[in-house]
Amino acid sequence: MCCTLPTLRDPWAQLRLAHVPTHPCRSYLLSPSHTSCSLPSATTLPDVSISHRRTVSKNTGLTCPFAGNCKVNKAQRRHCPACRLQKCLDAGMKKEMILSAEALVQRRAKQAQRRAQWAPVQLSKGQQELVQTLLGAHARHVGTMFDQFVQFRPPAHLFIHHQRLPIPVPALPLLKHFAEVNTFMVQQVIKFTKDLPLFRSLPMEDQISLLKGAAVEICHIALNTTFCLQTRNFLCGPLCYALEDGVHVGFQEEFLELLFRFHATLRRLQLQEPEYVLMAAMALFSPDRPGVTRREEIDHLQEVTALTLQSYIKGQPPRPRDRFLYAKLLGLLAELRSINNAYGYQIQHIQGLSAMMPLLQEICS
Repeated sequence: MCCTLPTLRDPWAQLRLAHVPTHPCRSYLLSPSHTSCSLPSATTLPDVSISHRRTVSKNTGLTCPFAGNCKVNKAQRRHCPACRLQKCLDAGMKKEMILSAEALVQRRAKQAQRRAQWAPVQLSKGQQELVQTLLGAHARHVGTMFDQFVQFRPPAHLFIHHQRLPIPVPALPLLKHFAEVNTFMVQQVIKFTKDLPLFRSLPMEDQISLLKGAAVEICHIALNTTFCLQTRNFLCGPLCYALEDGVHVGFQEEFLELLFRFHATLRRLQLQEPEYVLMAAMALFSPDRPGVTRREEIDHLQEVTALTLQSYIKGQPPRPRDRFLYAKLLGLLAELRSINNAYGYQIQHIQGLSAMMPLLQEICS
């Protein structure tokens, strides 16, 4: 059986017609213009005309003054409610499936709620200013620091164009380069935080406590932008750092595999620069760091940053991996906290490394 539906000038009616199911067992959307339809197997009717809903809800009996022989079409559908209702029943409509007025209100409220959840979220003026402040400080102190690693006497095998040979790599030059690069990154992170008015407003004791807890985490969040998923290496300007280089420095391979797996997971999310800097700010404003005194104030700063990150994510066009993106970032921040603790343990047990970078030694102590 087929359904002959007239062409409608009303765009909303055309939209409703576009959702008329073709399978006989699926529900049928009936509007006042659906008058010449024959669907004998239709079983449900989620949206009927107002006249049918009132008739069924009031349990009033309609009678036709012309013995039920009225012609029901688009032009004459309002002339006889009894024949119009009967034609719908003949097409497969069931009275018990007609939504009541209360059920209709609930359904429309749920639809509005779903539309609101998927509607793009605009950042408030305060949130926009926070993002711009973070982006500016990041560009001045963190964004270009990886290209400067080449200034710290890198061993020849670290250069991208250099062919790595299966021969032992001298540990001392690589160890010195690693110490200088990590000290430089921590210094740039300190400059980044000192460029944030919200951070400078805190007491000096809290600034030190927050930096000692978050400096390494912020370094790794920034370093993630250089991670290559294809080679699983860090590409910092002309230099290429592989997992084997960390082993030669003295890190345990199990720890390095955990670290590289974290970076691969974070990199696959394809974050934008505002999302990276907001994630770094969330790590910075952690009220549970040891030595923090104004926990409520710092907790408020972290909440503001978290809400800004959540709103920014909601305001972006859909991306392949953005399902539950905010929740995934929270999980990765918790994982990064564990990596930070393990990193401090590794630093303490690499012979000679602590003496080469006293700044990082103080942070990890």
